[in-house]
Amino acid sequence: MAGSLQDQLVKAGLATEQQARSTKSKKRKQKRSGAQPPDVAQRQQAAEAAAEKRKRDQELNRQRDEEAKRKAEQIALWQLVRDNRIARSAADTPYNFTDGKALKRLYVSAAHHRDLVAGSLAIVRHDDFYELVPAAVAERLASAEPSLVLVHNQPEPEDGDDEYADFKVPDDLMW
Repeated sequence: MAGSLQDQLVKAGLATEQQARSTKSKKRKQKRSGAQPPDVAQRQQAAEAAAEKRKRDQELNRQRDEEAKRKAEQIALWQLVRDNRIARSAADTPYNFTDGKALKRLYVSAAHHRDLVAGSLAIVRHDDFYELVPAAVAERLASAEPSLVLVHNQPEPEDGDDEYADFKVPDDLMW
């Protein structure tokens, strides 16, 4: 009983000398490489963990891409307003409008006031300020981010059955 299990198996005739030597060399090689034979359950767990990690990474990449796309769109809208805003020099006529629940006042020239009422100009929010932009720019902004367009008057279609069609109320009426 002093020998190893391999020696005892060889003495009992259950294993050959060749099998004992090959088993010793396999053990020595395994020890040197530090690798252990993987268990089937461990391999399956590793595969599941890798699949889940890949799925999480794809989701994170998708979220990052969406965030980058959203930021690029915001920058493009900001530049669109900045490049197309109309200067308000000689602004002496107040134009009142609402921003949410707050009543705001923007001073514009008489010509700009007339264009705002007619719908060829619009008021949009740009950072913390309000800017005048052409109607085409306001429509592009409204399609991308409707909350930026605060005032964009649209001409109403004429109704044939309107009783008061002959009595137009002036749009620039101030009271």
